[in-house]
Amino acid sequence: MPSLTMPVLHAGPVVLRAFEEGDTPLIQSVANDPLIPLITTVPTTGTTTDALAYISRQHDRLSSGAGYSFAIAAADTGEAVGQIGLWLQDISAGRASIGYWIASHHRRRGLLGPALSTLAQWAWAIEDLHRIEAYVEPWNVPSWRAVEGCGFQREGLLRSWQEVGDQRKDMYVYSLIREDSQASREHERQDSAE
Repeated sequence: MPSLTMPVLHAGPVVLRAFEEGDTPLIQSVANDPLIPLITTVPTTGTTTDALAYISRQHDRLSSGAGYSFAIAAADTGEAVGQIGLWLQDISAGRASIGYWIASHHRRRGLLGPALSTLAQWAWAIEDLHRIEAYVEPWNVPSWRAVEGCGFQREGLLRSWQEVGDQRKDMYVYSLIREDSQASREHERQDSAE
């Protein structure tokens, strides 16, 4: 079982850390976003009470075994700009997935790439993890460019993969494979070819 300690990860222009009560304005600012509340548990109300409940749920994810939910914060100001999580529901099969969002008024500042790279590299410390997945809608070019920029490989299109709002949506599936897992498979293929 992975560590139940929430780390602080430094990633160039951002810091990945636990959510704090002071991050309430960020949660409130994305309540009306056309996508974020549809694919996450961000509330659509924008009330302080609901934003604090969201933050509490992020803290509970680690203790429940669901995974690690980090606030993405600007390194220079400490202001939260988004969320990134490493989800462990499939860890018994050696898999985890990464999900993320950046508030619209913080996008196009080069913050997601360092957050993705740092979380993925940190995740390899989980002994049983061999594969990290990311799922991105085909229209979301900035998102899939970000994961590709971090070394994720697109494996294909999963048709009608996820419900977003009241519609089923296709998703590209991306993966990162633990280097020693990849080397082991290549070695096994060479042995079987001889």
